[in-house]
Amino acid sequence: MQDVQDMVFKGTTTVGLICKDGVVLATEKRATIGNYIASKRAKKIYRVADRVAMTTAGSVGDAQFLARLITVEANLYEIRKEEKPTVKAIATMLSNILNSVRYFPYFVQLLIGGVDSRGASIYSIDPIGGAIEEKEVVATGSGSMTAYGVLEDRYSPDITTAEGLELAIRAVFSAMKRDSASGDGIDAVKITEGEYVQLESEEIDEILKKFSRK
Repeated sequence: MQDVQDMVFKGTTTVGLICKDGVVLATEKRATIGNYIASKRAKKIYRVADRVAMTTAGSVGDAQFLARLITVEANLYEIRKEEKPTVKAIATMLSNILNSVRYFPYFVQLLIGGVDSRGASIYSIDPIGGAIEEKEVVATGSGSMTAYGVLEDRYSPDITTAEGLELAIRAVFSAMKRDSASGDGIDAVKITEGEYVQLESEEIDEILKKFSRK
């Protein structure tokens, strides 16, 4: 009988970068069940607060539930405390949720990134709630090793979000060429103190033209 972990949509490359003026996050769009491509339009970046986003690797169903849940929790936090939750606060809430069900875990690996009064930050969160603040770059999912090769070669601490978008998209694109569980297009967002921007497909295509093969 096929293992339960192979019966869910999974397989991903997600990346995150800390830039001097904000945060950049990018993912591809393929969801797989084993060797079968189950979807070419899987959503893997979710806006969970005003200047905070979450990327997901792993089970699509688990990711969608957690995105809905943490969005509600972030809204409740703002109502109760009369202030916007920090990126760290949202990461901590999500970490607590995952840790509370550690014996029946959600099959996910998450990034929480955004900008608040403390500046730009990204946290990586494992399936049982371990949270690590990433200071420069991070990649998750089945294509992360290839993505890291690009990120670590080209990243610098003074990179802007505009430059970071190009690097994040390049890293995901490289992973798509080597990892069969990653593919079918790219989603990317940039978050600064003043705005949350999700790139249109045409904008991503223009960036891809700069370094993809003709």
